[in-house]
Amino acid sequence: MVSLWRLTRRMLDALRRHARALGATTATLVLLACAAAWAAERAEAPRVETRAAEPQRAIRREDFRPALMNPNASGREFFFTRAIYSGGGRRGYGGSWATDYPKADQQFLTIIDRLVDLDAYERENAVRLDDPELRRFPFLYALEVGYMYMTEPEAQGLRGYLLAGGFLMIDDFWGTREWANFESEIKRVLPEYQIVEVPLDHPIFNTVYNIEEVVQVPNISRAQGGPTWQRDGVVPHLRGIFDEDGRLMVAINWNTDIGDAWEWAESPYYPLKYSTYAIEITVNLIVYAMSH
Repeated sequence: MVSLWRLTRRMLDALRRHARALGATTATLVLLACAAAWAAERAEAPRVETRAAEPQRAIRREDFRPALMNPNASGREFFFTRAIYSGGGRRGYGGSWATDYPKADQQFLTIIDRLVDLDAYERENAVRLDDPELRRFPFLYALEVGYMYMTEPEAQGLRGYLLAGGFLMIDDFWGTREWANFESEIKRVLPEYQIVEVPLDHPIFNTVYNIEEVVQVPNISRAQGGPTWQRDGVVPHLRGIFDEDGRLMVAINWNTDIGDAWEWAESPYYPLKYSTYAIEITVNLIVYAMSH
């Protein structure tokens, strides 16, 4: 189909050849008609605008949880609180208490946000055992306690916290030597209470997830082959300390490394069976602590 623009060009060429024969008036009218037709076609044609493609931005958790950009600690329901204790000064933050910190804590908060309807503060929260503010937080996590050597104010602060209703989760210490050190330290805190195996029918094994066995969780290097244990810590245990009313105050994960599984849960090189257990038992412990 011949467009109006091409037709107009042909008529203009013809007018130039026959301008004298047609006369000035007729030629002018024809030119005006052609110009009007050309303008109409230009107005009706859709205008296609092109612009440079914008680079694709990575999707971040902050896009869906704006509070991550400026987290507010006021009035929050849950804080993942890590214990700062003396002893074991071999880490960049000053002690063994800071192993995997803060990445493991942040990673676990990302996971729990997906799994549990809990108004959790989005950042890590490390608190000294002798800080009076410790009692604000019903859940407390401590690891590598085989290197723990508490000061007297820290031991008394932890005792007051537990007897006031606080809950302590112990993790990542291995073998008989480290057990002996931890047992000595926790006896300074709760000398009148016994350490016992937690039976599999206890609520911490079924509060949210049904757990049928205590799994030994290795660190990422051992998870990819070879033995999963360290030192002489071949058999994993979940032991506990209960108060007079039967409330579990201290959950002791011995010969296992729960925190490393949080830290590497999204790594394709970390086996799912270990990260699944680590997440499920921790969620159960948190829900138990928040409800008892």
